[in-house]
Amino acid sequence: MGPGLFSDIGKKAKDLLTKDYISDQKLSISTYSDTGVALTSTAVKKGGLSTGDVGALYKYKNTLIDVKVDTGSNILTTLTLTDIVPSTKTIASLKFPDYSSGRLETQYFHHHATFTTAVALKQCPAVDLSITLGTPTFALGAEASYETATSKLTKYTAGISVTKPDSCAAIILGDKGDTIKASYIHHMDALKTTAATGEITRRFSTNENTFTVGGSYAVDCLTIVKLKLNNHGSLGAVLQHEVIPKSLLTISSEFDTKALDKTPKFGVALALKP
Repeated sequence: MGPGLFSDIGKKAKDLLTKDYISDQKLSISTYSDTGVALTSTAVKKGGLSTGDVGALYKYKNTLIDVKVDTGSNILTTLTLTDIVPSTKTIASLKFPDYSSGRLETQYFHHHATFTTAVALKQCPAVDLSITLGTPTFALGAEASYETATSKLTKYTAGISVTKPDSCAAIILGDKGDTIKASYIHHMDALKTTAATGEITRRFSTNENTFTVGGSYAVDCLTIVKLKLNNHGSLGAVLQHEVIPKSLLTISSEFDTKALDKTPKFGVALALKP
């Protein structure tokens, strides 16, 4: 019931403009065992490169274990513990054989504040901190990254959001104050499958403005269409259809309306679930 994490500020509008806009071919198949283990196999083809991975997800009480093995012989393990200390969540991740990519994150939730800290598991780690104050309706927050090797702040960002049952507005000042982004999303139905959004970003160092509008429309209970267009002429479209219960087919395309001779981006994904 609190203000949420800092990463939630502006997330709804961002997801509507970016999520499911893919440019590769992807197939994922999920199954569930009698012991409660969720297994997911994924194959991805992007350009001339094909990759794949197999993941296992197991939840026991307040513990969540996620293990993923890919075709590059990498093993990513994520352990999530909830309420070790009341109102907290701890997330530890480690990738083999790249041990330096390990990360430990702690999140604390309160009715009027959230706090997160994340530390890379290496000799000279980067430390990420964020804090958000407010309520589910109004939130004000900031985040920063500190590099212990150079004793410098490498990132600092501030944001504010106002959320209502059918809409959300947010302003984020990022890139060390070089960019400001304002976004607004409005849901047209109770299920929040039909929505419209707008986002404007200004980069002060280059005096560049980017304005993007987009939306989603539920054709029926099984099909959703998404569109987005920015002032640079980039037009994207997504068609998502539930072919069988819980299984989604997603087709996406994006092209430059100011350079129609260029080859458009095209992507398709099929996610099969029992």
